[in-house]
Amino acid sequence: MTVVRRRSGVDAPVYTLEDVQALSEKHNEPQWLRQARLASWEVYQDLPMPSGKDEDWRRTDLRRVRWETVSPLAQANGATVDSVPTSNREPLLGNEGGTMIFVDSKLVSMSLAESLKDQGIIFTDLLTACIEHEKLVRPNLMTKAVLPTDGKFAALHAALWTHGVFLYVPRNKVVELPFHAVMYNAHQGASLGHILIVLEEGAQATIQVEYASPEHSQPSTYIGATELLVGDAANLRYVALQGWNRQTYEFTHQRARIGRDANLDWILGVMGSALTKSYIEIFTDGKGANGRVSGFFFADQDQHFDLDTQQNHNAPLTTTDLLFKGAAKDEARTVWQGMIKALPKMQKIDGFQANRNLVLSDQARMDGIPGLEIEADDVKCSHAATFGTLEAQPIHYLMSRGIPRKEAELMVIDGFFDELLQRVPFDRVRERLQAAIEAKILS
Repeated sequence: MTVVRRRSGVDAPVYTLEDVQALSEKHNEPQWLRQARLASWEVYQDLPMPSGKDEDWRRTDLRRVRWETVSPLAQANGATVDSVPTSNREPLLGNEGGTMIFVDSKLVSMSLAESLKDQGIIFTDLLTACIEHEKLVRPNLMTKAVLPTDGKFAALHAALWTHGVFLYVPRNKVVELPFHAVMYNAHQGASLGHILIVLEEGAQATIQVEYASPEHSQPSTYIGATELLVGDAANLRYVALQGWNRQTYEFTHQRARIGRDANLDWILGVMGSALTKSYIEIFTDGKGANGRVSGFFFADQDQHFDLDTQQNHNAPLTTTDLLFKGAAKDEARTVWQGMIKALPKMQKIDGFQANRNLVLSDQARMDGIPGLEIEADDVKCSHAATFGTLEAQPIHYLMSRGIPRKEAELMVIDGFFDELLQRVPFDRVRERLQAAIEAKILS
């Protein structure tokens, strides 16, 4: 691995063709997957590194990333399930139907209830799925949702993804027990994880994915992709909580495609990393499709979060509802860019997006950039971005009742996030997010 400097002034990791071939050979992958990796490698080579000249990268400077230390693939040296803290392994959604835990890209624990196996439900690591369930994986892996051509990091991921989760729920199967996956990075290097969820017509499932790493000085990167394929009349509840350490750089593409009369309830929290650049997109492809996204983020110290959301209405009579609430303190920087798109003749759609920001220090900066691109004339679409600070009056009122200042500030901030937390249908997820708020305020 070498590092070259582009004309943009941004260093770029340079892997070799041999790296792609070695990864594929290591796992004895089927020929179709090897060919897909090689084709994506060619796309990666052809695409330039993002720079400030690109509209969606104008506010994120990649020069802070030390590619020479974070590019080599992470090695799972002696990793076991005990490497993961109990707090990250505990289920937040109740009794689990299946669990999968990765440490430094290595699968260290996996389980699936026998009652679910008997119904034809598949919950396994993606490498195994590519070999044992080709007919289900091959048509869906980076062909319908996230594509290698989506960008430099999407192409790199498609060529070098190291591990992943595959969940498949057959037609009309309703899974009451939730699934749980953990991606834990314990050592230095690059980890490229993938989430592929396929729900057939009328299926229903709930899954929680946890991203975490210990607090240490070893830098790392996570270059990921999430694909949520929700079939006609299906129902998916998806929770993703990110808590990387302050030496991790994250670059992810996340996209959901929602079929006719189907529902997606997507909850995500972004608390960790030194820098996060994430694309979060929902496509309502079928008439009557409904997608809701609830995003929480809180940056402190010198963290940098850049969250780029998109709601594409590709069918009439579709609904999307997106709410992102965030806070920043110290010298942190956050960026939220949102867009609602409606294609021609996509009438009777209802699209809503809102970004609420709480600025907690004079040095922090928060940008909110909503957008609409509507090519139909019978629609209901609205967007908003608001910014505020901690108001003195409610804090003084609480202090006059004997509540210490820190606790009073925390109560006001909890009140700011309450609207978002009320959209979360899981008590323990709300508790986790509230704990993250308290930890950030008291740090």
